[in-house]
Amino acid sequence: MTDALHRDLLALAQEAARRAGELLRDGRPADLAVARTKSSPIDVVTEMDIAAEKLITDLISGRRPDDGFLGEEGASAEGTSGVRWVIDPLDGTVNYLYGLPTWAVSIAAEQDGETVAGVVAAPMRGETYHAVRGGGAWATGAWEGERALACRPAPPLDQALVSTGFNYVTEVRAHQAEVAGRLVPLLRDIRRSGSAAVDLCDVACGRLDGYYERGLHPWDVAAGDLIAREAGALTGGRPGERPSGDLTVAGTPGVFEPLQRLLEDFGAWHD
Repeated sequence: MTDALHRDLLALAQEAARRAGELLRDGRPADLAVARTKSSPIDVVTEMDIAAEKLITDLISGRRPDDGFLGEEGASAEGTSGVRWVIDPLDGTVNYLYGLPTWAVSIAAEQDGETVAGVVAAPMRGETYHAVRGGGAWATGAWEGERALACRPAPPLDQALVSTGFNYVTEVRAHQAEVAGRLVPLLRDIRRSGSAAVDLCDVACGRLDGYYERGLHPWDVAAGDLIAREAGALTGGRPGERPSGDLTVAGTPGVFEPLQRLLEDFGAWHD
């Protein structure tokens, strides 16, 4: 039986993600501009990232004032309840800036350091994915009601469709391109969506066989990682490790381990 608290956290995350997604979808100004940059001149933040994070944190703190926060755009609070919210208000900012549809709102709730609920809303797809630890992964979309998610049956690695992403620091992305170049002949193909949260949910939905990326932060993966695992996927980092900034890997059983081994052999986690 799933803990009632976790269901309550999920419901709050769903409400916050829905409202933030509506703000981002319906409130995008025609003259949207870069508000600031982060790791490099091409790693951008828009005014809408900031507005969406404020909407989310204001809503959650109004209902649960003792919880902590970790947000991409600066939300940070320790909290005293044992619950912390890990928030990416706009995963796929460059896509959003250019008017591309692949972006998402990602909200996860941790209890005592473990992710217990997660929501990824992809408004331009008209889909929202969610999970509670131990309760499976689910999605709503153009179909009626909620749909249970399950990753694909494992194909041979040379028939696997795998997604990845690239860092905004030039030296890092150059190395990532080398790794991708070595992988391509060994796979069906590689995709690049521009949103880690969406990629992880696509593994959960069976739209991808695997995904990997270096340089991610907790807010990029917290919700999507739970959703993928609850859909039956395996996730990790380097062999024997959890997902981290060094490496995040997700895949259907049968694809995950050989993909992870290749990434280790190719030194995907370092320059």
